[in-house]
Amino acid sequence: MAEHIAALVTAPELVRLIGTPDLLLVDCRHELTKPLWGAEVYAEAHLPGAVFASLDRDLSAPIRPGTGRHPLPTAAEFARTLGRWGYTPHTRVVAYDQGPGPYAARLWWMLRALGHRAVQVLDGGLAAWVRNGGALNTATPAIAPTEVAPREFVGAVSSAEVERELAAGRITLVDARGADRFAGQNETVDPVAGHVPGALNHPFSGNLAAGQQFLSPAELATRWASEIQRAQAKPLVAMCGSGVTACHNLLALELAGYGEGRLYAGSFSEWITDPRRPVATGVE
Repeated sequence: MAEHIAALVTAPELVRLIGTPDLLLVDCRHELTKPLWGAEVYAEAHLPGAVFASLDRDLSAPIRPGTGRHPLPTAAEFARTLGRWGYTPHTRVVAYDQGPGPYAARLWWMLRALGHRAVQVLDGGLAAWVRNGGALNTATPAIAPTEVAPREFVGAVSSAEVERELAAGRITLVDARGADRFAGQNETVDPVAGHVPGALNHPFSGNLAAGQQFLSPAELATRWASEIQRAQAKPLVAMCGSGVTACHNLLALELAGYGEGRLYAGSFSEWITDPRRPVATGVE
């Protein structure tokens, strides 16, 4: 699909799109502390025609020794998932979650990393849809599976690359976790607290306005001005705890005019699997 499509779609815009050909809605709702919650609330009610994407099973591979908590699936695994959803190169994909957008942004980045441009995140998620009078239902859509050719993710950065590029001073590494976890405080998810030495902290929550919707492009450009300036000389790589909320920052950066940044998919949870890798605490 050659037509340029914005990274975000509003609820009123999506209301008008429902029922159009080649539209694929993907429900990406998830809670890190309740892995089954997304599937449960999808069964209770979802956007008409939406399929469900499990962060753990569809948007991630199983955890293995040396990986983070949400490693990217292989090209073949993700191709099978897309085929199960009836995806084709002509599909317009709209991903949504409960509101803030990090899980929907993970699917957005994955498809963009395959070269698929016609993918959007519903700004404000299901909450915005309901506020704007959008309908919900419980029906499981009947989908004709498709054959999808496996393609590798472009822009995914490994731990070895992060180590090498940081040591050479060639990248701007930005961590999307909250300031407390970045500083090594109140860590409840990973067994080691702190951050990758040399990383900058830009919590993904700073991309959002009231109603859990994204700030305007102008406001995002102001919020990200320092990192964008650094990235002119040292290209930006986004990270977080496990490569999910980092995608929210990459979406915000595109809205702000930076373009496409790269993703350290393993992120901090993979970084700390090797005790040789240093960890910093506090605010640098």
